[in-house]
Amino acid sequence: MTETSQPHTTPPATSAGADRRRWIALAVLCAGYLMIVLDMTIVNVALPSIRTDLHFSQSALAWVVNAYLIAFGGLLLLAGRLGDLLGRRRILLAGLAVFTAASLACGLADSRGLLIGARFAQGIGGAMTAAVILGMIVTMFPEPTEKAKAIGAYSSVAASGGAIGLLAGGVLTQAIDWHWIFFVNLPIGVGTGVLAIRLLPADPPTGRARGTDAPGALLLVAALMLSVYTIVEAGGYGWDRCTPSASPDLRRSCWCRSRRARPGRPAR
Repeated sequence: MTETSQPHTTPPATSAGADRRRWIALAVLCAGYLMIVLDMTIVNVALPSIRTDLHFSQSALAWVVNAYLIAFGGLLLLAGRLGDLLGRRRILLAGLAVFTAASLACGLADSRGLLIGARFAQGIGGAMTAAVILGMIVTMFPEPTEKAKAIGAYSSVAASGGAIGLLAGGVLTQAIDWHWIFFVNLPIGVGTGVLAIRLLPADPPTGRARGTDAPGALLLVAALMLSVYTIVEAGGYGWDRCTPSASPDLRRSCWCRSRRARPGRPAR
């Protein structure tokens, strides 16, 4: 008598465990994104205290915010492309490390230059982190129903993060001091990074076969940074005096991309 072979099936417990792991990973990604969104607004409430403590002038104080915005806006596109070339998980972890270290530097800053430089570094880490999170969520949840729920959670974090940042900034500044609006990022950044290493699978690079366009990428980053700089400085100089300073770099970037068979970011 021969034994009848039974088809192999995945135990329900294993499937349920993998599913639970994905949703925990989503919570980790949302926590990391919330930290980035919070930092865009949490500083605004503390600006008067920062000005008094570090003796900022009114015009120089704006750079505490502008330095972050210029780095974040200028590097967001490039960070997304690096996620394709090197792997999104790797860029996420690197971004979290840069952002957390820069937050520590901001909290310890005792001079204007150090604070503005650390804020610029924060923008770099924020761009690296934010650029890959949505792509990782879409990859983790291929089913349309689950994907809609996951993107809904991500969108709610993005929508509510600004208001939470204003509230948290006021509470921390009044209860302790302005340094803690940056120190609060340390446990969030470290915890998110550790959990991301444990929960997020390594993803292989997907864009190396198409090659890269380094000159076009550098010109595009410069053009985006100049564009953000123009926007943030327009309030002080007036829109009628603002010149399209980023236009030459944008034209050069488009020209470089059109002349190469493998542009820095493939068309989709």
